[in-house]
Amino acid sequence: MKFVFAAGGTGGHINPALAVAGELKKRCPDAEILFLGTKEKMESKLVPAAGFNFRNIEISGFQRKLTVHNIVENIKTMWRVLKSSEQSRKILEEYRPDAVIGFGGYVSGPVLREAAKLGFATVIHEQNAYPGIANKTLAKAVDRVLLAVPEAKEYLKCKNPPVVTGLPIREAIIRADRDEARAKLGCGDKTVIFSAGGSLGARTINEVVVDLMLSLRDEPGVRFIHSYGQYGAWVPEKLREQGIEDKDPRYDVREYIYDMADCLAAADLVISRAGASSISELEALGKTAILIPSPNVAENHQYHNAMALVEKDAAFLVEEKELEQEPDRVKKLVLSLLHDPERRKAVGQNAALLAKTDAKDRICDIILSLVKDEKNGR
Repeated sequence: MKFVFAAGGTGGHINPALAVAGELKKRCPDAEILFLGTKEKMESKLVPAAGFNFRNIEISGFQRKLTVHNIVENIKTMWRVLKSSEQSRKILEEYRPDAVIGFGGYVSGPVLREAAKLGFATVIHEQNAYPGIANKTLAKAVDRVLLAVPEAKEYLKCKNPPVVTGLPIREAIIRADRDEARAKLGCGDKTVIFSAGGSLGARTINEVVVDLMLSLRDEPGVRFIHSYGQYGAWVPEKLREQGIEDKDPRYDVREYIYDMADCLAAADLVISRAGASSISELEALGKTAILIPSPNVAENHQYHNAMALVEKDAAFLVEEKELEQEPDRVKKLVLSLLHDPERRKAVGQNAALLAKTDAKDRICDIILSLVKDEKNGR
């Protein structure tokens, strides 16, 4: 069998696709798997590193903010859309896959659109509670639409009924053990607050957490683990200025988190953005989280992701615009939760009820079932 995957732009799109591709290869060792993406983005490195073939197509996303520069870029993008459709068609006609699977990013648009026109079996996965424009369009044409959360259904008009599968989660997260992680990180019996804003760093989260660290420096029972990201190099310097030294065992401050499974497993409270992968991991480990959605993402989808939990009392939401009016909002919430462990526990348990830790298997089952049906002419 042959499979084509289209996923790109961010790890949130690429890593779930790699997880499903790996499971397909495990089930069908002779399967041929090809990824399509752009040479400028993460997929050009992550896919070959995972052992899968990769081919480049030329595509870029439209700029939403209308400036002279962005208008010029959008004109270039229109040309690339036409070119990428032609490239996708040629590759698909040459490769003749049994199924084409899209996991998001603007690369999915032309690949899945051409695959549907050519009559190949097609599957898309939507990871967010509020779908992007590309998947809203593709849902009308592809054979199967898979969703991370049921809330996305109301925004899609699908050719066939969508299926809620969840989002594939890294095995290391699923296997993570709280006691082992806390021993490894030297947390003892302290209440661990884990915070991160992504590999680049989120300025708002950095500012909130620095304020928290300074406010709670006299709380001996609290331990911080914080990732400040590439653009947050000012964080450790700011802490030093305020008398918090690099070697203070209460403060584990790093640019990047390489042991995410351990840090999440050890945490009693998490402060995070609301990307789909982050939320799936929080659910898998049953973690109580304060979610601060990024306002700078397409369709404001992180807000909708967060609300999918908040409406089930499975997380707390603080928007950046709220912090402009009430800068201490997160601090007040953290303090209330530190003194109410039963409330923390209840919210974490609610999050765990939403977890779908077998998403990878569900998705593979659907793909292989679709291929079987196509071969049988149904």
